[in-house]
Amino acid sequence: MADLAHRRGGADCRGLQARSAPPLRYLRDLVAEGHVGRVLSTSMLGSGGYWGATYDDSHAYLLDVTSGATLLSIPFGHSLDALAMVLGEFREVSAHMENLRPQVTHVTSGAVAGKSAEDQIAVTGLLESGAVAAMHFRGGTSRATQFHWEINGTEGDLVVKADQAQWRWGRLRLYGARGNDGALTELPVPPRYQRSLTQWTERSAEPAYNVAHEYALLRDQITGSLAPDTDGVPDFRHAVRRQGMLERIRAAARTGRKITLAQQGS
Repeated sequence: MADLAHRRGGADCRGLQARSAPPLRYLRDLVAEGHVGRVLSTSMLGSGGYWGATYDDSHAYLLDVTSGATLLSIPFGHSLDALAMVLGEFREVSAHMENLRPQVTHVTSGAVAGKSAEDQIAVTGLLESGAVAAMHFRGGTSRATQFHWEINGTEGDLVVKADQAQWRWGRLRLYGARGNDGALTELPVPPRYQRSLTQWTERSAEPAYNVAHEYALLRDQITGSLAPDTDGVPDFRHAVRRQGMLERIRAAARTGRKITLAQQGS
């Protein structure tokens, strides 16, 4: 599909809407402009929402690892893509993937079902920049932290928070501190990152919010009105590279070995 789309020369798009979120595009620019100085490390802690202790009829398919709809391929994959968009690709990875809840309970009937899909993923490694990175995603939800992402540098810190496990859908809050700042302060996203969708500003907690921004970028890419310094939407070739990295993470977990990655680009 990627080769066909490339040969046809048309615009194609994959649904990696997290990278279209205005707060993350602003975050990427802050990092590129040196807000934190040289990035030393980054850590991301998230919850999957699903793959926890219970299941319902609508999401029973998520229990089977062979369905392809897993903690790795969905919440972790979207989050990995967002991290790479902001900070660059991984250069090497080590990983653990575990299924610590092999049996789960139906939310209404109490029926017990087997689960083969992983519910814990922990990845550590080095980014192409040399920064140390750690990502940990848990199945289900957490009473403590649903989503927290830190970027630590020589001159400051940046933090992204969300109150819901499906963070790529809902409202993100961005915080920063640098220099002599004694504490983090919230960083409002400048209006220019809303593009032509200012009417959606008050609806940033809705699942369609970031998808709408991805469609707006695709529209501007098709019409040729995308600003020269603005990334377009991820295409099928990007998706192939990202899926390849997820498979390398799975291999690192299966073998227990650190894996060096070829330079992937964005």
